[in-house]
Amino acid sequence: MSTSSVALRSVKQILPAAPRHWVGDGFHVHPVFSNKAFTEELSPFLMFDYAAPQQFKPNKGSPRGVGQHPHRGFETVTIAFKGEVEHADSVGNRDVIKPGDVQWMTAGRGIIHQEFHSNEFSKKGGEFEMCQLWINLPKKNKMTKPHYQPIVDKKIPVVDLKGASVDGECSEETVGEVRVIAGSFLGTKGPATTFSPVELWDATIQKKGTVVDLPFPDDFNCIIFVRRGEIDVISESGDPKRVGAQGVALMKREGGSIRIQSAQKNTSLLIMGGLPLNEPIAARGPFVMNTWDEINKANKDYMMGKFGK
Repeated sequence: MSTSSVALRSVKQILPAAPRHWVGDGFHVHPVFSNKAFTEELSPFLMFDYAAPQQFKPNKGSPRGVGQHPHRGFETVTIAFKGEVEHADSVGNRDVIKPGDVQWMTAGRGIIHQEFHSNEFSKKGGEFEMCQLWINLPKKNKMTKPHYQPIVDKKIPVVDLKGASVDGECSEETVGEVRVIAGSFLGTKGPATTFSPVELWDATIQKKGTVVDLPFPDDFNCIIFVRRGEIDVISESGDPKRVGAQGVALMKREGGSIRIQSAQKNTSLLIMGGLPLNEPIAARGPFVMNTWDEINKANKDYMMGKFGK
């Protein structure tokens, strides 16, 4: 099968790995989107924190993490790669997110939650790696009832990734895989329910030098994050753009396919995007609304105890 008739997307901008900072005492994260966070360029995605692999010693005290804090107006998506995250919130959800699992939490009109290393992980210690994405809600859905989607690893479909050549000819060789968390890939749909069209794929390419073509809706914003390894993103002109570990390629909204060549073996990517909401973004702290009056009301409602009901 040839994909050469489908125009390739080109890179708009490459964001290098951002310096890490601590969120609470349990999550040492790269703010992946850096100064592009909360901008229409990424819509509907807002923010992305990535905790690169880190070793934690056994902990005899309280689990590390972040205590109770509020959210309104968007969704948080937490993906565990190594270690475990324990979640609890004000509407009664309590869950442990284990390796491969995804937690999709809709804050909606208001929720209070906490996130810690699980008790089991805290006692044993070990390697920890996770990420959290914030996805904006459309204006009409910002005050929806809070909701929680626990998506376990075995419920996430895996699609074989076939190799391609630089001229777009596909082979039958399986060169990796794509876990489809949200949206769809080659007709396979992810389990996450979303309020606006969103794609979220966890992709792995096994061998160095492998070329893959990934169809992607041409009217969606598209973001490629290199979780592990290194890639070249190849445009229609054949010009490669190198993206290193923890770096990001922001793609132009032109073309219906992404061409990637792995520069290291066992390369791992998060590929995401969605239909831009084209709505004003007012963001302050844990609240994301459309106007500053709505942000002020969110603060007032939280102080009056109106969240999580």
